[in-house]
Amino acid sequence: MQRWWFLEEKGDSANSGSSTTVVKKAKSLKPPGDRRHKFRVLVTQELLKDETIAVTGNCEALGNWEPEHCAQMLPEQDNTNIWSLEIDLPRDVAISYRYLICSIDPSSENVHVRRFETHITSRSIPVDCSSDKVHMDQEARIDTLGDIDGSVRLDKGWLTTETIIQFKFFDNPFLLKERIKNRLLYVKITPMNLRINAENQNITTLLEESLSSDTRDNGTEHQGYAFTEVVSLRNPNTMYEQQSQFGCPYHPDDFIVFNVTVAEPENVAYLVDLFTYSSRSKSDEPPYHLGYHYILPNLLKKSKGMLELPVTCGSKHRPLGMMRIEYLKITPLLPSKCNLERSYIRYWNKQWTGLDVGHRGSGTSFKTSEGNVIRENTIASLKKAVAHGADMVEFDVQLSKDRVPVIYHDFDVYVSLKRKTTLEANDMLELPMRELTLEQLKNLKVYHVVEGRNREAKFFDEDLDEHQPFPQLADALDLIDPHCGFNIEIKWSQKLKDGTMESDLLFDTNLYVDCILKVVLEKAGDRRIVFSCFDADICTMLRLKQNLYPVMFLTLGVTSRYPSYHDPRCNSIEMAVRNACASELLGIVAHTEDLLRDQTQVNLATEKGLIIFCWGDDNNCKDTIKHLKSLGIHAIIYDKMDIYSDKAIKESVFLVGARESQASILQQIDIENRSEQTIHSENLNQDEATPTIDRSTTTL
Repeated sequence: MQRWWFLEEKGDSANSGSSTTVVKKAKSLKPPGDRRHKFRVLVTQELLKDETIAVTGNCEALGNWEPEHCAQMLPEQDNTNIWSLEIDLPRDVAISYRYLICSIDPSSENVHVRRFETHITSRSIPVDCSSDKVHMDQEARIDTLGDIDGSVRLDKGWLTTETIIQFKFFDNPFLLKERIKNRLLYVKITPMNLRINAENQNITTLLEESLSSDTRDNGTEHQGYAFTEVVSLRNPNTMYEQQSQFGCPYHPDDFIVFNVTVAEPENVAYLVDLFTYSSRSKSDEPPYHLGYHYILPNLLKKSKGMLELPVTCGSKHRPLGMMRIEYLKITPLLPSKCNLERSYIRYWNKQWTGLDVGHRGSGTSFKTSEGNVIRENTIASLKKAVAHGADMVEFDVQLSKDRVPVIYHDFDVYVSLKRKTTLEANDMLELPMRELTLEQLKNLKVYHVVEGRNREAKFFDEDLDEHQPFPQLADALDLIDPHCGFNIEIKWSQKLKDGTMESDLLFDTNLYVDCILKVVLEKAGDRRIVFSCFDADICTMLRLKQNLYPVMFLTLGVTSRYPSYHDPRCNSIEMAVRNACASELLGIVAHTEDLLRDQTQVNLATEKGLIIFCWGDDNNCKDTIKHLKSLGIHAIIYDKMDIYSDKAIKESVFLVGARESQASILQQIDIENRSEQTIHSENLNQDEATPTIDRSTTTL
């Protein structure tokens, strides 16, 4: 896990006031450092309240990369844009370090990583050579936050102990009285601290006080430790920003997402304020307060859901209409397995283009009656793709009833009630896969949904272990060549545009994602892994629960082959790109049908710096694969790697890269050894050539 990308790249080609926030102190030095070093960094972006700058690195003085032990920096008095820290460092150790923007929960002193530098090669300080010039150069050096040699990488952090609540407004969610229904509304969400204070205020008193104050200030005296950011996917330049005084405008068919970061979600309520401008207002007049609603934490017990809430106005709570809000609660993965040493969340080597990705291993096996003779999504299928040169393999992962991540595509299976050669309608029972434990999936005679509906078994391979369905994700990580990358698609049921669900999954969303992540973080080793999902919320969770592996948003796009989803972020490449940019994902996995309909859509992703994969039945053609590679697609997911791949040498690009990297390392070691031998030889020759002086007879 620590050497995920090996050594293929040697490097990657704020006006802030003084903060009173105190970052957890680094562990006491054992023994104290023996050289003094001063870190100085220029911060060009504005820091939010409670945000501060810190530094971390590979020694105890800098916290050994652990967020909770990072070293606090302070703004300099004569230039508050420059933050500095003078600290003792080990003299005989080369120091690697990174800067980060962090915040701290004042009640628990837990450190939260807001943004951090994610360059593959971190900053460094060489071993102390006791040179005065070196010390002077280091004293004068000023780094720039996020910028190393012109490469800027400052990415969003991951959840350590805090929680993020997302509130989403889309699909025209406001149903208001006739006289105001066509007004442009401004939405503002303010977190409210519900913790009972020393005066024993209860919740009712607290809310009444905030209502009696200026509503446009949202009772700021009751706000606790929290961060609120908002993005509108209507805006092509999508990025989360701090909300303005009167909130964010909601235009027809807009998609607005509020991100609220809190330390104690059980003690936080959320005030939703609506503002609008009067038709007779002047240009310099502020909007007036239209209505509000409080969302109390007891409404947000599930990981995700939809709220239909009344909009009321004034102290008499007059009803103005209704609003619909969808929410997502993202909790941290505990115990955390990530630190600040390394991150690949938005890393992609420029040389990795046109990669060949085996779909469900060596291809789907139930769509047609011809072709593939190996069952899809099995260890055997994955190995076959690797043997024919797959750079990566793509497969679907979901949970069994006992929460074990297994590889399988469909939500349902058929179970045979009788062991007969000829299957009849009454001999098979359709069951949701989630209702069966791993042991039941392994031991029962289970058929794919196509076999069940056709009443015709396609595979008779019960005695071949690697051909069995439902292999565990952990086994795939152990058994498949580590030089083959994994595109792990998280299978999750979504609501369709007609209101129906693909399947009634009963798992809590956070628990579902956590179970899969724990296996990957424990078993992945050096393997290249990319997560993907059709559900934008699952992608958000995958991105915010860890900082090691990239996440890509799978998109349906404009298609005639599949029904559209309720969430519009998945129904067009344009919306998918904007969501990926806002969520800071690696890129998107586009449906080839939509790409071929309008090939210029490839530029929508690449011009934003996103990586783009593609999937779909159209990919199962050599000419189409060649054409897609010519468009600059970074990876093509297709069936039958043994038939459609045109690789001359059937090896993964990562295996080739690892071999070249190893050769480069050996060559460098050889050069260093030769250099040392040459220096040693020259020293010996010099000693032999120097005449010996007999000081006893020398006249001074």
